[in-house]
Amino acid sequence: MDQIKIGKFISSCRKEQGMTQAILAEKIGVSDRAVSKWETGKSMPDTGIMLELCQLLHINVNELLSGEKIMTESYDKKAEENLLAMRKEIEEKNKQLLNTEIFIGVPATLAGIGMCFIASFLEMPVYLRVCLIVFGLLIILTFAFIAVGIEQKAGYYECQKCFDRHVPGYWQANLAPHAGRSRYMKCPKCGKWSMQKKVLTKEAD
Repeated sequence: MDQIKIGKFISSCRKEQGMTQAILAEKIGVSDRAVSKWETGKSMPDTGIMLELCQLLHINVNELLSGEKIMTESYDKKAEENLLAMRKEIEEKNKQLLNTEIFIGVPATLAGIGMCFIASFLEMPVYLRVCLIVFGLLIILTFAFIAVGIEQKAGYYECQKCFDRHVPGYWQANLAPHAGRSRYMKCPKCGKWSMQKKVLTKEAD
């Protein structure tokens, strides 16, 4: 999606409705800085407020995502293009989240293991040895919980029985036996257990 084009379109529609950035921001419940960022193409409106924004600007979501008014004959084509663009954007954000999990989890795990290794093989007072081991284990456990939370929110898990894609609860994901990013869980739709694979989008490829 062309954020610059969308931003200019939002600005144009806002002016057509005789609203300042501050008035539009107040009606939606955001800051005028947020509206300014939309109109300069630095960010996009959150999906949760898109419908309200479109109502205020007298446009539809398809036109908002296209950055232009759409003629009836080309509406379906534009809708499909926008859905594909949004899917790609969501997939990219989920990839970034999963990369963040690696960047956080791997160094933290290595640091924790390093502390336990030092405490086990170097000469030092007993209290210091215990403190290092406990601190190392706490680092590993803390960042393991954080990493699972990131993985749980990034994308979906796909049931291998009915192929439903869903987001499990945090503790369900945390406590599930796993291999890599696949977790053995019960599907909320069919109720069967399977090694559910991590996928990045709600729709099947």
